[in-house]
Amino acid sequence: MSRTQASSQTPMDVKGLDLQFCLEDLETVKIIGHGSGAAVKLARRKDTGALFAVKGIHLNFDEKVRKQIVQELRINQTAKCPYIVSWYQSFYHDGIISLVLEYMDRGSLSCILKQLRKINEPELSIICKQVLRGLVYLHNERRIIHRDIKPSNLLVNKRGEVKIADFGVSAMLARSKEERITVTGTCNYMSPERISNAKYGYKSDIWSLGLVILECAIGRFPYVPSEEEGWSNIYELLETIVNQPPPSATDEFSPEFRSFISSCLQKDPKRRMSSLQLLGHPFIEKYNEESIDLQSLVSDLQSPNNTGDRKCNIAFRASDITIHQIA
Repeated sequence: MSRTQASSQTPMDVKGLDLQFCLEDLETVKIIGHGSGAAVKLARRKDTGALFAVKGIHLNFDEKVRKQIVQELRINQTAKCPYIVSWYQSFYHDGIISLVLEYMDRGSLSCILKQLRKINEPELSIICKQVLRGLVYLHNERRIIHRDIKPSNLLVNKRGEVKIADFGVSAMLARSKEERITVTGTCNYMSPERISNAKYGYKSDIWSLGLVILECAIGRFPYVPSEEEGWSNIYELLETIVNQPPPSATDEFSPEFRSFISSCLQKDPKRRMSSLQLLGHPFIEKYNEESIDLQSLVSDLQSPNNTGDRKCNIAFRASDITIHQIA
């Protein structure tokens, strides 16, 4: 079998690591995630032991999913930012696209919340600062709306670095003022204007970030159902997001934190701060990265095993990835 041809383009900030390899040079360690249209495996380079996350995407999907895949490839190949998960190489073989990505060994913010339950304000400020830097890069430099900011798309490594992942539903804007009218992403974290199918811009990501940060602080999703048995269906939750006042931080939190959450969770996007403005918010400036040790916070956490949203039966060989969806 001929060795699979790989793209030679790599992120500028990757140094000291030979990234010229083929898919046959990797061996699977374990599954670390899966979802609609893709599976993610931890893979090890056989000769050097270097670890990567390999996202395998089967192309036997409808046109909408294929367009999302092409969009993700475009963005991953050109994104060069320390707050964005690095893309190293891509392979195509037998109808499968395999993306070789930076491995974030402490998993997602969702995984961390399952272990810690809550995150205190100082650490949360530093986490949020890193995410905001990534959003400033996407919004201001790349003209991109991520459109799926949620705990499982914010990844962490053992050094305490937080990076934005999964551009499968991102929209690249030609101009900074351009807005979108499509609805894509995880409904729970969607902004009111997106749920209403209205025009939306970069600040839709800010609403999502506000919900994520508040969730990290209180240990649960900010919207609470009126009935003890929970939401009767997703539409009840979406109607609440659109028609009811937004959630807020209680008095147990600092004034700076309460103000930050309020600045994110404004139902009118014109009243929300931008990612660049939020970097200068008192809650973000209150804590110094040198004095807050995120590395210690995550050092004792377990590495992720399987954090996927859907069940898949996946057979993986060094030269191929095959995904068998289970209904």
